[in-house]
Amino acid sequence: MGEASFLALGDSYTIGEGVADTGRWPMQLAACLRELGIAVGTPQVIATTGWTTDELSAAMDTTVLRDAYDMVTLLIGVNDQYRGRGVDAYRQPFVHLLERAIALAGDPQRVVVVSIPDWGVTRFAEGRDRAAIGHEIDAFNAVARDEAVRVHARWVDITPVSRQAGEQPGMLVDDGLHPSATHYARWVACILPVAVAALRERMTATD
Repeated sequence: MGEASFLALGDSYTIGEGVADTGRWPMQLAACLRELGIAVGTPQVIATTGWTTDELSAAMDTTVLRDAYDMVTLLIGVNDQYRGRGVDAYRQPFVHLLERAIALAGDPQRVVVVSIPDWGVTRFAEGRDRAAIGHEIDAFNAVARDEAVRVHARWVDITPVSRQAGEQPGMLVDDGLHPSATHYARWVACILPVAVAALRERMTATD
């Protein structure tokens, strides 16, 4: 069996705004999987800072994709929330992306949906209603979680961990908003067992 293919779909959090390539959480995740003896190729990342659900979908339309991936991760929605779009406006574009992720993975159990982090705890949110941001993030995540569960995709809640970013030094990059590589490592600790389970589906299917 060759290396597992891994597609990571998202926005600034997936592209790793402000960190080196190796510090991005998809790259850290792949490295951790390899340490466990799971051969994973370099993740293909389709993500750009500022993207909303519809912008990610449009980018996928113009990106050369494989016919199938062994695992697909999806973390999207913070910019929909930041731009003031309501959860009702978020649901259908998110569902569309989830359906595309499942089609590319060939199995919903090989799709890992990652929750939106709470940027309201960061320095970037100074002067804003932090509690309101947190409530909105929770509402968006409830939609993503419900839709992931509905189609039997996997769900990872990194939001509680993200809320620790404002409590300790070194958890954010210089912009005061985006996670550092050290903080992304905490996300990876949450995502890793779920990714292992997702890739186990791939290995079982090919045995």
